[in-house]
Amino acid sequence: MGLLEVRNVFKKEGETDAVNGISFVQKPFEKIGIAGETGSGKTTLLKMIAGFVQPDAGEMYFKGQKVLGPFDQLIPGHPGIGYLSQHFELRNNYWVNDFLEMANKLSEEEASRIFSVCEIDHLLRRRTHQLSGGEKQRIALARLLITSPSLLILDEPFSNLDVMHKATMKRVVEEAGKQFNTSFILVSHDPADLLSWADTIFLMQAGKIIQQGSAAEVYLNPVNEYAAGLLGEYSSVDAALFKKESDRSELLLRPHQLQLTTKTDDAVEAIVEMVNYRGSHSVLQLAVNKERLFLVQVGISVQKGDTVYVKLVV
Repeated sequence: MGLLEVRNVFKKEGETDAVNGISFVQKPFEKIGIAGETGSGKTTLLKMIAGFVQPDAGEMYFKGQKVLGPFDQLIPGHPGIGYLSQHFELRNNYWVNDFLEMANKLSEEEASRIFSVCEIDHLLRRRTHQLSGGEKQRIALARLLITSPSLLILDEPFSNLDVMHKATMKRVVEEAGKQFNTSFILVSHDPADLLSWADTIFLMQAGKIIQQGSAAEVYLNPVNEYAAGLLGEYSSVDAALFKKESDRSELLLRPHQLQLTTKTDDAVEAIVEMVNYRGSHSVLQLAVNKERLFLVQVGISVQKGDTVYVKLVV
């Protein structure tokens, strides 16, 4: 039996099908990442799973028990599911330790362990209005963890953080999963957040899951251009360009699947349109007739306007 079972759930928002017949099973300790364009239904789905939004149809079961919506109980939410909204707010002008103590169900030793994992020990004697955005987010996460949830749902937890606080928050989320055997569902618009972390990735469009699988499966084998674009740069090219036998007339290629080479029979001539320097590497935008190719390049220096030769490496 799965930890969480979502069975054919629907939710309309106005005239829009925000969630349109979604079903899936989450295994214990599984980390699910969700990507999708704005308005694809991600947040509505998360809120239904957490018990804060009533589905129009369908059911959800957590550890074998039905998840009740706000129409079915006085206080919305599920005690075994923690939900951190991207628009969370901490109560203003509270001492952090008092704010946490109000929700604490653990011993002092267990709570201290959570505070250490969340890297907030040094913040306990501050007031909530004295905290940075990243510090507030870690406090909010710690407050959820001290209620001992089996599933944590995080809606874009990294979206409003600078690079340093984002790295800290990602480290905290990873460590929390290891230390407390917590399962996760996490939404992010940044492919790097999901590809390096999730066991399973869902891609959503118009209220539906259009593709799901491991990070490698959905990254390397997108079902269409929309799915490809959700997880980073890609090239959409005619299969005949590289004389590639395929059941598709169009290839969706990631930048690392193309490589600069010398002029050979299997190479394609291209013009460098743009060099996007990214520190450890550059991403080249190349033009081949009407096609646009994206290619990762390390070491070899090329300039805009150069003629280069490209081969397929998959």
